Amino acid sequence: MQITVVGQGYVGLPLAMAAAEAGVKVFGLDSDKEKIRSLSDGVSPVSDVDSNLVGKHLRTGNYIPTTDLQVITKSEIILICVPTPVTSSRRPDLSYLMLAISSVSKNLRKGSLIIIESTIEPGTCKDVLLPALVRESGLQPDEFDFAYSPERIDPANSKWTLKNTPKLLAGNSPNAVSRSSEFYSQFIDSLVTCTSIEVAEAAKLLENSFRYINISFINEFSMMCQKMRIDVNAVIAAAASKPYGFMPFYPSIGVGGHCIPVDPLYLANAAQKIGASTRFIDLADQINQEMPHYFIMRAEKILGGVIGRKILVIGIAYKSNVADIRESPSIALIQSLRDKGAIVSWNDDLVQEWNNEKSVALNPEYDLAIIATMHDGLELNKIGNTLILDTRR
Repeated sequence: MQITVVGQGYVGLPLAMAAAEAGVKVFGLDSDKEKIRSLSDGVSPVSDVDSNLVGKHLRTGNYIPTTDLQVITKSEIILICVPTPVTSSRRPDLSYLMLAISSVSKNLRKGSLIIIESTIEPGTCKDVLLPALVRESGLQPDEFDFAYSPERIDPANSKWTLKNTPKLLAGNSPNAVSRSSEFYSQFIDSLVTCTSIEVAEAAKLLENSFRYINISFINEFSMMCQKMRIDVNAVIAAAASKPYGFMPFYPSIGVGGHCIPVDPLYLANAAQKIGASTRFIDLADQINQEMPHYFIMRAEKILGGVIGRKILVIGIAYKSNVADIRESPSIALIQSLRDKGAIVSWNDDLVQEWNNEKSVALNPEYDLAIIATMHDGLELNKIGNTLILDTRR
């Protein structure tokens, strides 16, 4: 079997490695020439994928990173794993996905199976992607198979991996489902076949909207506890002793990453089209967007104002132990503090460089340190007696 995985990022590269490990020949296709150059040298750009594993499959020939679209014509299965972010106006951005669809269409052969892993709103496969594939490939709908299997990648999660996390799957025909199941079962323990593609599309959005709403709720609850001088983490620990009907969520500076703050907006956009209400999502989004400003107010109260004060933001990645800054609330925190006249530096040994700035070493020469994201091994003792505002407590 030969396959092409379109997109070699946080979703596509782990998938490519898992398939290669199962003995499948994988073309890792990406338009980013620098990324493909690094992968060809055996260097992984993704923290969850060890460079040694990339090197291993380069040597066996099971993994071939490339920018050449012609590899699609050699592949039985084409998996599309490109980002589906939101625009600056917080609306779904399908530009990367549609570009990938166009590239695949122009090189599609009869009998191929296309699987979409990117997150999309219900109806996108049927109303947008399939028609585009037919229109641009010149093939009839029954001349290729089409399936949807939304990614469930949680960076830095060593307990739930690609292999042992149940994977949703749906297709536009029984043959598409059968072929997809046969492929994924080579390296994934459990597959959950949905009754329709729309069910799989909506399920992915429900998963992360559930998390988004509850994270935003616990942040609002945390603000209340702070005013009442109650340790919010102690409250959560006490509530979590209940063995049923409760799931713990924890306070933070907000929600970041490629899924949780984005997917609910896709669901809200779909609802808006049909005149349905998404009041919980709308409120959760409002609370999440306001969290950096809440902590700026806390900083102003601690320091008596932030104009001219030296502030260190610790951690600009959206999550502990990853280098990903997509949708990171730390970025809004830094920019807003600077707008208010603060002198802001940041430390993040995993990110190292952002916005033409470099991570600074931890030292005690600051008026305040704001802990946004904690990576393992962080030596907080190096900031000495600097005042600390911990956004997680």
